Formats: sequence, structure tokens, C-alpha cells
Amino acid sequence: MKKRIFFYTFVAALGGLLFGYDTAVINGALPFFTDYFQLTNSMQGWAVSSALIGCIVGAFFIGRLGDKYGRRSMLRVMALFFLISAIGSGLADSLTIFVVYRFLGGMAIGGASVLSPMYITEIAPPKYRGRLTITFQLSIVLGILVAFYADYLLLDIGENNWRWMFASEAIPAFLFFGLLFFVGRSPRWLIAKGKLAEAREVIISVNNVADVESTFTEIKESINTDEVESGKILLQKPYFKLVIIGILIGMFNQFTGINIVMYYATDIFRTAGFSTESAIGQTVLIGITNLVFTLIAMQLIDKIGRKILLLIGSIGMALFLGIFSFFFLTGTMNFVLVICLIGFVAFFAASQGAVIWVLFSEMFPNNIRSRGVAIGTFSHWFFNGLTSFLFPIVAGAFTNGMGTGYIFAFYALATLTSYFFYKKYLIETKGKSLEQIEKELFKNETK
Repeated sequence: MKKRIFFYTFVAALGGLLFGYDTAVINGALPFFTDYFQLTNSMQGWAVSSALIGCIVGAFFIGRLGDKYGRRSMLRVMALFFLISAIGSGLADSLTIFVVYRFLGGMAIGGASVLSPMYITEIAPPKYRGRLTITFQLSIVLGILVAFYADYLLLDIGENNWRWMFASEAIPAFLFFGLLFFVGRSPRWLIAKGKLAEAREVIISVNNVADVESTFTEIKESINTDEVESGKILLQKPYFKLVIIGILIGMFNQFTGINIVMYYATDIFRTAGFSTESAIGQTVLIGITNLVFTLIAMQLIDKIGRKILLLIGSIGMALFLGIFSFFFLTGTMNFVLVICLIGFVAFFAASQGAVIWVLFSEMFPNNIRSRGVAIGTFSHWFFNGLTSFLFPIVAGAFTNGMGTGYIFAFYALATLTSYFFYKKYLIETKGKSLEQIEKELFKNETK
């Protein structure tokens, strides 16, 4: 594997780092800007979910834009959105202005969550594609950990600490924008646009010499430019079934409750009796766990496969979510809850967290990949926004914080259900070229 592929992957994965940073930085800032803006429970839900509405919009529209202007070009636009959002959120003097800039950052997250893993998938050799694409998830958890730690470091700098927490994201955003001028464009996008010479150069730069011609020919034969231009193809067999599966994958991913933990862990721990400083400290432990088990998943994804990781993870997550719910509802407000969330995050990071972006980028054929990934990611962000908005409202509707326990009981049941869905409807994709996966999907559909 050539060194250039590592550089291209690193740059694209910075979109994941900003994804993680932007979504997690609000965790530590939440108690402080809640006091600053005097937010009610519903207003707090709106402040958090405003970015997620931006994610939904960004994910929904980026597929067509990625097809028209290219993955690299649109990633540059997303990098600028990250930069403007970070500075604007930190300077906001009203909730309305704050929400506008968080919405813009959300659009950048939604767009990057579609384009970054898809770009890596489209340039990576089949043998290493899982490991390389999972660097996007690794970057997300690194971003989450860095954001948690930045929040912790900025905790005691004064009443404007929350402003610095948000503004600190401008540094990686600027780096991401600059480095995107030094990477090549996706060879599959170039071939779809008829730019064959440039596509061949990119393939040569990242593949072994012996694989260049076969890779180039296989991609060229798999792309029907008439179909690429037609959105109606998404409603036709066998594509429509893949679209529905993609939507359900996004839904089940959010019905684990992972982003409730990432956004509201500080408040959950405070409800359980921890001080604010101690609660933020616990989130750092969660971030470290997320990172460690993502690294473990990187070593396993191309060895034991995507589907096995999902199945094991579903059982493990359901178990820890159920235990968390039981102890929360029975009033066991102590470090047992921390252990349960750490166990849950460990199984999530080693399974769904690692696999979902790889799966989205692999499961859709070349002709519809950009829009298919966009739809699956749109589902992810839609249910993320819905659950994040409703969480403080539902949790606050019960006395003594018991709503949190009921919510996590629902997540345990939903995660257990996902086990049967993955077992029935997913195929194993490890070690296969994107074009081989496409042929297998079509073969299964005609049986």
C-alpha cells in the first residue's frame, strides 16, 4: 500500500475529527451557556438539537452536490462552515445567533459525515478499505475526546469559558481546509464525469502497479452515467431495498442512545449525584474508552468482518443499557452507572461506531453511492436530532430524574431488536472490491 493513500485518508478523516469535536464540545459547555441564556428544558433541547437539524439538512443535500461538484470540492466548503460556526458560536450574544451558527456547524457535520468516509472508501484498495475507512470513526472519537478534554481544561477560566470551548474548534477547522488543497479527487467520481486520465493518475498514486488496470476497468464498467444523473433510480429495484436498509441502519444506530451519552452525559451524571467538575471528568473516561475500543475495532474489521462486529456489539450494548436502566430506576446513583456507560460505549465503539460509516460507503453501488450514503446519513441525523431534542423534555417529565431510566430501557430494547435486523439483511463485505459487492447485492436480489 502506497504512502500517499495514508495522507489522503488522514486529510479526509479530519472531517471526522471536526464531526466529533463539534458534537461533543457542547457537553461541557451545556451547564454554562444554559445559565447564561437562562434556558428552560425545551430551550435547552432546542439549543442542542439546532446543530443536529443542520446535520439533517447537510446530509440530505450533500449527495447531489457531491455528485455534481466532487467530494473534495464540497469538503472544502464544509471546512469553511466548520470554521465560521466555531468562531460565531463563541461570539454569540443571544440564543438566536448561537442557534444560527450551531446550525451552520451542523450542516458541516452532516456534509462531512457523508463525504469523508465515502471519499476514503472510493480511493482505498479493497484489502485495506475497512481499516482505512474506519479512520473516519477513529477521528470522530479523537475529536470527542479532545473536545471533552478541552472542556475540562477551560472549565476554570471564568464566566465566558463556554465561549472558548466553542471557539477552540477553529484550529482544526483551519487545518482541514488548508490540507484539502493537497489531495486528489475520487477516481470513481472522475470516471463518472469522463475525466479518465486524471482518474488513472489517482488510481496509480494509491494502488499497487499490478492492480491499476484491473481497478480502472472494473470501475469504468460498473458506472452507467445515465443512471448516475437520474434520481429515479433510487426508487427502482434493487436500489430501493438498499435505501430502506440504509434508513433503518441510521435509525438503529441512534436508538442505541449513543449521542444522548455524548451530549448529555454531564447532566446525566449530575442527576445521579455527581458534582459538575466530577461529571465532566467522567466524560473524559468515556472518551478514552471510545478511543481505545475504536482502535481495537480497526484491528478486527478486516479480519472478522463487519457483520460479526455488529452482532456482537448489539448484544453487549443491550446488556449494559438494560443494567444502566435498572440501576437508575432503582435509585442506585453511584459509580455503577459510570461502569455501565463505559461498558456500553466500549461495545458501541467496537461495533456500530466503527462499522456504520464503512457500511454506508460500501453497501451502495457506484451509480447511487453519493445519494445512497446521503440518505442513510440523513436517517442517522434525523433520529439523532429527534432523540436529542426529546431527551431533556421526556427526562424532565418524571420525578427524581426517573425519565432517564425509562429512556435507556427503550434503547436497550431497540438495540436488541437491531441484532435480528443485521443478522437477516446485511451481507459481509470484507475483502471485496466495491464492484464485487455490487454484483453480490444484485445476485441476491434476483434470487
